[in-house]
Amino acid sequence: MNRQRSVRGLRRDEGGRLATIGDLLGSAFAGLAVGLVVLLIFEAVMALTGLAEFGDSNGWLALILPVWLFTEEFRAEGFGANRVMVAGLAGGFGVAAGMTVVGLLSGLVPSLVSGAAGAATGTVVYCLVWFYGLRWLSHRAG
Repeated sequence: MNRQRSVRGLRRDEGGRLATIGDLLGSAFAGLAVGLVVLLIFEAVMALTGLAEFGDSNGWLALILPVWLFTEEFRAEGFGANRVMVAGLAGGFGVAAGMTVVGLLSGLVPSLVSGAAGAATGTVVYCLVWFYGLRWLSHRAG
């Protein structure tokens, strides 16, 4: 009988960074989903108590756990100018893409939905720029 050992958890490289783009995106989206669930529970409580209308809070609050993940990835990268440049570019492009989506959706849906869509877009853009930009720049710099 052939036994295969399954390894659970995220794959990390020797420096402690997430090894694949799938691991980074999966972790970021898991954090985003947890943040959205907590935000929806908060919204439901506020709506049931009559303190606010459902959907009035900002969906960008769901980014708390993905930002924590990005901070840990930044820390795991180690010292150097590469990580600062790539993090700045990833953050700038992520915020710009997310705010574009929010601007397109703002008149059509509640702020909770438009903010959550912007947060998801910003998360994807940040992950892609961080992962591929850091590896490309590290390879270029030697």
